[in-house]
Amino acid sequence: MKIGMFILYLFVSAIAFGQKPVQKISITHLTQNFYVCTSYGYPDDKSPAYPANSLFAVTDKGIILVNTPWGDEQTQQLIDSVKQRFNKKIIFCVATHFHDDCVGGLDVLKRQGAKTYSSKQTYALAKKENNELPQYTFARDTTFNIAGITLQTYYPGAGHTQDNIVIWLPQQRILFGGCLVKSLEATTKGFTGDADLTQWPLTIKNVASRYKAARYLIPGHLAWQGGTKQLNHTLQILSKK
Repeated sequence: MKIGMFILYLFVSAIAFGQKPVQKISITHLTQNFYVCTSYGYPDDKSPAYPANSLFAVTDKGIILVNTPWGDEQTQQLIDSVKQRFNKKIIFCVATHFHDDCVGGLDVLKRQGAKTYSSKQTYALAKKENNELPQYTFARDTTFNIAGITLQTYYPGAGHTQDNIVIWLPQQRILFGGCLVKSLEATTKGFTGDADLTQWPLTIKNVASRYKAARYLIPGHLAWQGGTKQLNHTLQILSKK
């Protein structure tokens, strides 16, 4: 069977058995040696593929990653892509909360030798949900210094989830807000099944107060243009009934 026909067969078979086709990731340059990886997942059976953002830095020693792509297959795509493009392996990953769009590829990363981290709260919630788990945990706000890159974790309070943290890279003034922060493209709160809607606005205000110097702000989903304006936009969305 020719390759093209075989791929078509797999695609049609997936549809026939109700399986969603695996999407292709995309990689976009952010600044200096930093890139955003966009992967795709299916929030429910009726929704089309929805984009999720991961952040990574290319260093002499390897790739430093914030949040896995959405699932094992797309995480493997990222592993293959950075190997081909930069001749580097992923050596470190930190997850910002327990949902699959953050931890869904941790097992693949562990198998290829990356050290994987999350907060203890994220670990406990991921374990409860039978989601993939990191190797290592931290109990409080922590600073990582890896291959010349500084990452600072900060827990500002509950919001999208009870455990959501943000990641601050002070040298580049990059703030990874994750799903706590809504893109300017977002018009709704999104999934709120694990959210604390009362605390969420206060948590956003904590982030806004702490990171006024942020040059880039990467939300968990959709486009990241707009910088810290996305924090006010999140508050506006949260104020809607």
